[in-house]
Amino acid sequence: MLKGFKDFIMRGNVIDLAVGVIIGAAFTAIVTAITDSLIQPIINSFGSADMAGLGFQITDNENTFIDFGVVITAVINFLIIAAVVYFIIVAPINKLNEMNNKRLGVDEDAPAPTAEELLAEIRDIMAADAGGSTGAHGIDRPTGDDTK
Repeated sequence: MLKGFKDFIMRGNVIDLAVGVIIGAAFTAIVTAITDSLIQPIINSFGSADMAGLGFQITDNENTFIDFGVVITAVINFLIIAAVVYFIIVAPINKLNEMNNKRLGVDEDAPAPTAEELLAEIRDIMAADAGGSTGAHGIDRPTGDDTK
């Protein structure tokens, strides 16, 4: 399951991004409640979750302070939210889709037919429906002498 989470994080598919934005917007309250009320207290029990001020200042000007703590906190928050979305939404939906495909007899590992194979199948179905003798291109072929 952790491999699936890693694949989810590393994926760059546009559709996955769109789904993530929609799901993220729809479940913001749920994700926030789970992270603030369940996961953040567990992290806080190991130490302070506030890492602000972890960095250094380039010059005497306060605007030149490079704050690594803010970046680390943002990364931790992102991973928490991504984990919650994956384990509560994406993984169960993938499992349901997998179960549904098994129930319907869909083999996802089977190679997709080529365009030529699909066209040949359509040709064969049309030939069977027509009930006539058709050639390789579905055109009736003359069998006798047409010079009469």
